[in-house]
Amino acid sequence: MANHTSHHIISSVATAEYEIKKSLFIGEISPCKNEQEAMQYLRKFISKHPNANHLAFAWRIRQEDGFINERSNDGGEPSGTAGRPILAPLEGNGIIDAVVGVIRYFGGVKLGTGGLARAYGTAAKLAIEGTAVIPWVEMAKLNLTIDYSQLQMLEYQLNKCHGQIIEQQFTDSVTVTISLPLSAKKEIEQQFSGY
Repeated sequence: MANHTSHHIISSVATAEYEIKKSLFIGEISPCKNEQEAMQYLRKFISKHPNANHLAFAWRIRQEDGFINERSNDGGEPSGTAGRPILAPLEGNGIIDAVVGVIRYFGGVKLGTGGLARAYGTAAKLAIEGTAVIPWVEMAKLNLTIDYSQLQMLEYQLNKCHGQIIEQQFTDSVTVTISLPLSAKKEIEQQFSGY
């Protein structure tokens, strides 16, 4: 389990199924950058399952200021039996910028509140296990004005630290906007400033 100072993100969408007492739980995790993306994803997910009885979900989305926006919803199940158990493995793994939806097809056998909580939590956990969980790196933006002769070197340095040029304008010099890990910002800034 990750400690709470380090965040993780997921690499891709993953789906998992979990069946208990004839009820089928389908969990799906998807990366998302904001609430709008999370809601769009959930609408798409439920549209693939028009006959599902419930859609419960949870998300953790990092805001610009570093605050983690967490939300969970029981999707019509008894309070606390679906949304919280879906949120728990996201928190436990320190996952941010992700939404997990769990759909339930009711099989006719009541599971009780403990059974429901376990089933929703298990479907969420299985979905998370189906994707790569990778350390999150805080990115920074940087504007630089450099000589043409430095552009190749800058691209090389950005490749090394997993940064990228977002925008570039060519005049008598090159003005670039780059996105790069916060940890590499100072070094790149010092290397390419003052030309």
